[in-house]
Amino acid sequence: MKLNVTNEDKICTIVIEGSIDALTSPELEQAISGAAPVCEKMILDMTGVDYISSAGLRTVVAANQKLGKDNLVLKGLAPNVLEIFRLTGFTKFFNIE
Repeated sequence: MKLNVTNEDKICTIVIEGSIDALTSPELEQAISGAAPVCEKMILDMTGVDYISSAGLRTVVAANQKLGKDNLVLKGLAPNVLEIFRLTGFTKFFNIE
């Protein structure tokens, strides 16, 4: 997994490429935690994410609980990743673009 974190006018964007799984989710969690104190809004650009496991879902759910639905945006979910969010019922808890 590759991460690129930017902050422009207190809007943080984390561009994620690759899989979010048990091995990589701690790195994403660390990036989110590091950026959260200086962000009013956070965008997780998941255009390059090809797979998300239950560990990855936990990381994204924790970020949503920490930041709030209005302050966290999931962007660019591939159809297979979006389907995982639909099957788990998480689409109603997230701001998905």
